[in-house]
Amino acid sequence: MGDRWPVPPALRPHVLGMVGYDLAMPGPGVHVGMPSSSLTFVLPVGEPLDVGWAGVPASRRTRWSTVSGLHTGPAEIHYGHRQTGVQLALTPLGARTLLGLPAGVLAGEIATLDEAVPALSDLPDRLSACDDPSARLAMLEQRLLAVLARSDASVRADVGHALAALTRGTGVQRTADEVGLSRRHLATLVRAECGVSPKELHRIARLERSRSVLVSAARTGRPSLAGVAAACGYADQAHLTREWHALAGCTPTTWLREELPFVQDVAAADPGG
Repeated sequence: MGDRWPVPPALRPHVLGMVGYDLAMPGPGVHVGMPSSSLTFVLPVGEPLDVGWAGVPASRRTRWSTVSGLHTGPAEIHYGHRQTGVQLALTPLGARTLLGLPAGVLAGEIATLDEAVPALSDLPDRLSACDDPSARLAMLEQRLLAVLARSDASVRADVGHALAALTRGTGVQRTADEVGLSRRHLATLVRAECGVSPKELHRIARLERSRSVLVSAARTGRPSLAGVAAACGYADQAHLTREWHALAGCTPTTWLREELPFVQDVAAADPGG
């Protein structure tokens, strides 16, 4: 089962979601890690996470902690009969305040805490000593609040505004106009902060929205891909399908068939669910 944890107000600009999970899986398989506009921070318990980028065999290994930056392709999480741990979604500001580095440093990477944030490398051992998901989440919340209290990191106001606008679905040129930057300067600043271009961030966020709409529609009946495309800003259903192929490595229909049971068992730690 999955246990969503209410993010305390002080952490909300930095953490979009926290979830503890303890899932009995139907058997060995592979879960698709979708591109996300937030960083994914996972602390497995019991056994390490077996993960790598799809199509990049050399990236696959087992890890007791993972911090993944923004990416434009899917990850593959290989699982056995049980998955247990804690997952968080961090904003770019959260990367700076809680991890001590800009999100751009982790773009396209699957790093461990030992590699990226040695100051937090004790977390896997501390989590393993907790009895249940709620206890793990409570311990992690207190640790993050303590880190936040010592941090004075920030993101430039215009960059923060631009990231929020692009994630909401605002076009690149309109975003540049809103923050008073040239399109080229905007691209330089956004890539430095989060590691992807404004256009790539816009595409990733649109994919997230389409996944959320798709899941909601599937729970209430048979989803209309044309309707999902229209609701999320795609030109048409074919455009939606092409973008899913490019970013998720599969069609929306395939993803629903293979991933919806997993999504229903545990709410993902990002706002798209």
